[in-house]
Amino acid sequence: MNCPVCQRLFTPAGRQRYCGEACRARAYRRRRDAGPAAVVVPETRPRKPVTVYACDDCGTRAVGEQRCGDCGIFMRRVGIGGTCPNCDEPVSVNELLGQDVTA
Repeated sequence: MNCPVCQRLFTPAGRQRYCGEACRARAYRRRRDAGPAAVVVPETRPRKPVTVYACDDCGTRAVGEQRCGDCGIFMRRVGIGGTCPNCDEPVSVNELLGQDVTA
């Protein structure tokens, strides 16, 4: 098998992974000095354009519009979703899956 550090061929004895003590120590130092992986936080995106809202007074639904076009009052947030490709009506993912979805 090849040593993962120096790529030299060697015959392992038991559970031996490295060709010798020097390569084993070098691999340990690499793992120790590498430190934890950097955490990359994704850029935030606004949720309003993909949120379905419903008016409690008239029952109108809209995607990305918080104010009802008919009543002029603010609508209640139903959840994340969009327009149905078949009927072109606003529908939330929660209603389609039957479970709570947050983003």
